[in-house]
Amino acid sequence: MALSSDTAAGRLAIIAGGGLLPSYVAEAARAAGENPVIVALKDESDRRWEGYDHAIIGIGDFAALDSLLNRYGIGRVVMSGSVRRRPEWREVRPTLRILMRVPAAIRTLLSGGDDTVLQMVIRLIEGNGRRVVGAHEIAPDLLASVGPLGAVTPGDEDRRDISRAAEAAETLGRLDVGQGAVSIGGRVVALEGLEGTDEMLDRVAGLRAAGRISTRRRGVLVKLCKPQQDIRADLPAIGVSTVLNAGKAGLAGIAVEAGRSLVLDRAAVIRAADETELFVCGIDRGLPEWGLE
Repeated sequence: MALSSDTAAGRLAIIAGGGLLPSYVAEAARAAGENPVIVALKDESDRRWEGYDHAIIGIGDFAALDSLLNRYGIGRVVMSGSVRRRPEWREVRPTLRILMRVPAAIRTLLSGGDDTVLQMVIRLIEGNGRRVVGAHEIAPDLLASVGPLGAVTPGDEDRRDISRAAEAAETLGRLDVGQGAVSIGGRVVALEGLEGTDEMLDRVAGLRAAGRISTRRRGVLVKLCKPQQDIRADLPAIGVSTVLNAGKAGLAGIAVEAGRSLVLDRAAVIRAADETELFVCGIDRGLPEWGLE
């Protein structure tokens, strides 16, 4: 396969956090004729990267990152995967250029909200003449589309829960707190915080088991991109584990924002959803009834 014309802008680097997304992005890049360099974040990336040019750096070590990107002639950078913790102040190693260009960078990295921090990181990377691109630009097949993915479709009560949870998720996103919410019987019962989606679903399952949530009504998980979010980093994502945990929580299904959310291993997600009789669908906040009419 011919190399993308974008490779003329420099080699691609993939900053790899935890989870499956970095692997999918790396495979998609190779399928497009790229030879990506993997920058695995220490104590975050959970894959061995044999077969790729790769290095491991600390999460706040911008000096090492800058040196690595220079060594490989990197022109484009993808940020992918989860990051469980912020760097401690003693772990942050800025370059002199960072200190001169962005005086408030360290304070933002240590104490800002997730979206604020990601925007700062993007500015720091692009301040050296490189370009940050989104994971969806390298692996567009991961983007969710409008409508059901599998055989199960949401019913009328599910649609009401989708609308209610989507309103909550949008408000939560504006506060730069999280991307997901669960509604059961029109009542918002859980909001995603620092714990992430799977732990939030575990919490819903616990509330259900304790009798705090009705066992007669199932409910819906909704994940939306934050309204102000730079879509080049931290798009909402679901995978097989999301479907299985939604099933354990007794939910009827999952709705994610079409065009601004990622579905990892789509075939396996659809298979798991169909087997557990859950729906997975893409919604669009710009369409009436979220595109589910």
